[in-house]
Amino acid sequence: MNTAEKLHPQYITDEQGNRVSVILPVAEYEKLLEDVDALAAVAERRNEPTISHEQLIAELKRDGFIQG
Repeated sequence: MNTAEKLHPQYITDEQGNRVSVILPVAEYEKLLEDVDALAAVAERRNEPTISHEQLIAELKRDGFIQG
């Protein structure tokens, strides 16, 4: 099953039978919007410097977010 089929789309067609619009259940549409927002955040941050896992853990401990 491809991704579009998992979304349970309904299509609006023109007189020739060409798909011109799609109807999705609201919950699936909202999930798509969340995914788009997440992808946009990733794209915006792609050039940020990275840190090691060890450095992340050390910073989280230092800032009191985790115990250790």
